[in-house]
Amino acid sequence: MPVTSKGLEGIVANSTDLSDVDGVNGRLVYCGYDINELANNVSYEEVVHLLWHGCLPNRHELDALHKELTDQRDLPKGVIEFLKTAPKTAAPMDVLRTAVSMLGIYDGGQGEEERVSINRSRAASITAKVGVIVAYFHRVRTGRHLPAIRKDLGEAAHFLYLITGEDPSQEAEKTLDCAYVLHADHGMNASTFSARVTISTLSDIYSAVTSAIGTLKGPLHGGANEGVIHMLEEIGSEENVIPWLEEALAQKKKIMGIGHRVYKVLDPRAPHLREMAVKLCDKLGEQKWIRMSEIIASYMKEKKNLNANVDFYSATVYYSLGIPTDLFTPIFAIARCAGWTAHILEQLSDNRLYRPLSEYTGTPVGKKVVPIEER
Repeated sequence: MPVTSKGLEGIVANSTDLSDVDGVNGRLVYCGYDINELANNVSYEEVVHLLWHGCLPNRHELDALHKELTDQRDLPKGVIEFLKTAPKTAAPMDVLRTAVSMLGIYDGGQGEEERVSINRSRAASITAKVGVIVAYFHRVRTGRHLPAIRKDLGEAAHFLYLITGEDPSQEAEKTLDCAYVLHADHGMNASTFSARVTISTLSDIYSAVTSAIGTLKGPLHGGANEGVIHMLEEIGSEENVIPWLEEALAQKKKIMGIGHRVYKVLDPRAPHLREMAVKLCDKLGEQKWIRMSEIIASYMKEKKNLNANVDFYSATVYYSLGIPTDLFTPIFAIARCAGWTAHILEQLSDNRLYRPLSEYTGTPVGKKVVPIEER
């Protein structure tokens, strides 16, 4: 008997070697490594290698991956022209979605999707370019020149360099790199699922990643981190936090960054981001945001038994780094490219088209067509 589950809740759609989200115990695992073992101990590039190959790299392998990624950072001229001519008021996620889709038309190997090696190379190309796309569009819309690609910086440092035009501090680089690690993969989340569904049709990897970006854009998925800052700005002050929460809950409004679809206990990524947020606020002397955040987290835990999730503190981290609010979700996409492409490659390795059933709840069969003149 087919099982009907709205939102596919509780349904196991596939198996994976890549990551495990244990919602009951609040654990996130990448290829056998607890996220607490990886955070602050390995770089994002090491996690990319882990997800693509199933193991952490040795020095030679890491150097080879760094070279592969840096060699593929340059964007096609047509994509750069698109970034220059796109409306400056466009949402960065919309620009990223369109630009990644455009990358496919500049790929001379189209029609060879079945080759593992070419899709592995495409995974590296997309992962190397998404950060450049986001940073270049931001510079264009703010009237600044486009700095040349550099090959001496890691992914996080290179993104910060492109955004600001200056070498990032060691602290800023380490902070964003750790955020990338924490966001790299997360089981069969909505955007990963959409990527796997798309590639399961044997479409191309660009279409699959474009599907994922479009899914991540939604406020119930990646867009939640932008919502956190907007919420804090709307609340305005520490004194207004509790009255604002009381009114919001009375109106049954969603409190952004609180609760999680899978985790029934604390999101294991949240403490790492909270620690980074506290350090950054201490250094900047701007305690307001983290204090407001702590009041919200404590109140929601006490009143609703809901915990802060990864979006709740990542918003304060990015805000403290001086990153514009509407780039928060694109940063999520940059980091998650590692997981999306890993899942795409895994799906292709043992593919079966996703084709779930649906439960028909419409009018029972038997209706008769009435001639149009008589309707």
